Amino acid sequence: MKRKIFAVSSAAILAFALGSLFVWTNGSEAIASQTEVSVDLDAGQSLYLENCASCHGADLEGQENWRSAGDDGVLPAPPHDKTGHTWHHPDSLLFNYTKLGGKELLAAQGIVFNSGMPAFGDVLSDPEILNVIAFIKSTWPERQRKIQASRTEFDIKSQGTSK
Repeated sequence: MKRKIFAVSSAAILAFALGSLFVWTNGSEAIASQTEVSVDLDAGQSLYLENCASCHGADLEGQENWRSAGDDGVLPAPPHDKTGHTWHHPDSLLFNYTKLGGKELLAAQGIVFNSGMPAFGDVLSDPEILNVIAFIKSTWPERQRKIQASRTEFDIKSQGTSK
């Protein structure tokens, strides 16, 4: 049973990582324009509590056993605090995953993945998604913020998009 859980979890992580290689450019324009629109952390927190906390937790703690897929193959919602992996990803991936949802985002790349992350593109505007991401990032310790910022900066530079 442990081998099956490990295999499913490993496959899910691999699918997410492979999909992320292909999706960064889709969110680069919105991320690059973030400097043109000031973020509103209070609005981001409110939007997070209204739209995200039911799965990811009011304190960004995620669901129990978030690294192990359930019987349906779906991984529980991960934490968005410093204990999770959210800070490992550039803004463009966070934006696209939120806007399109996990299943659709990876399907666009030819990857079949049973994600529990729904799409919020019809619920939240691009600036609202950016506010939620900014709120989440504001809760991280300085170390995680710096690492994530450097990954975002590298992502923007590698896509040829100026900030």
